[in-house]
Amino acid sequence: MDSVAALGAVLLIAALGYLGGDVSGLRVAFGVIVPYAALLVFLAGLIYKVLQWAAAPVPFRIPVTCGQQASLPWIKAAWIENPSTRGGVFARMALEVLLFRSLFRNTRTELYPGPRLVYAWNGALWLAALAFHWSLLVIVVRHLRFALVPVPGFVFGLDRLDGFFQVGMQGLFLTDVLVLLALGYLLARRYWDAQIRYLSLPEDYFALYLLLGIIVSGVLMRYVWRVDVAAVKELAVGLATWAPVVPASVGPLFFVHLTLASALVAYLPFGKLMHLGGAILSPTHNLANTNRAKRHINPWNPPVVVHTYAEWEDEFRDKMRDAGLPLERE
Repeated sequence: MDSVAALGAVLLIAALGYLGGDVSGLRVAFGVIVPYAALLVFLAGLIYKVLQWAAAPVPFRIPVTCGQQASLPWIKAAWIENPSTRGGVFARMALEVLLFRSLFRNTRTELYPGPRLVYAWNGALWLAALAFHWSLLVIVVRHLRFALVPVPGFVFGLDRLDGFFQVGMQGLFLTDVLVLLALGYLLARRYWDAQIRYLSLPEDYFALYLLLGIIVSGVLMRYVWRVDVAAVKELAVGLATWAPVVPASVGPLFFVHLTLASALVAYLPFGKLMHLGGAILSPTHNLANTNRAKRHINPWNPPVVVHTYAEWEDEFRDKMRDAGLPLERE
């Protein structure tokens, strides 16, 4: 039921986008107001999240590490596994953000008859995640050619490199194929794996279906129902320069694509897709482990009023003497 509700929500957003592009009185609302509103919600949500993370007290060094910590000079420390310097933290974060290092080392556990507990490398998940994120990044950079005038040379170079496969009269973008395969695997995994299906929430399916809807609508415009690219660029440049126009030749399918993308932008700060910002700003990742090299005192600890034993003995000396208890000083 969770997946059905998520799919229904995405289909409803797509239907609203199609309606907004098909009804002339709604084209400005869905072509201008909805994207700007989504951007405003994204910026407000991002600022709120960052301020919320920044307000969380982190009095001690709490990095999640493995490997030997820097301690005695004759013990070899793991400078990436357990970084004690900024360089080590940067290297660790770079491997995490660019190559999903922790996911690469992830293992799954299965219980077989016997009983026998088996640990196995989950390489398929790592490959799918890597293919999806890098393909999506390339697709976003490729889309800059619609919003920038003049278009930077590296965008054209990336476009040619990505579309070097020739199918018919046009190039087939490799990232289109990879992102669809990766999304298909990530979605199918939530259906066939009983453990993952049990842990999945409606928002997990919603994010995948929303991304799939954006990619599928874009692929349809690219390879099946062609759109007026010049009109799309005019609309995109108008949005980017705060001088929006909605050309009449832009079809309803583009409005489906734009509305789904706007929904994703607005949803980003409030769902699990915000994990990129969380990974970078998390103290469990971005702190050097200097617990043995430096004493860390909690700055949020209030001053503690102490009552020493000497003061306590002065207060109860007569009673202790009458009870025959030993005194440190008479």
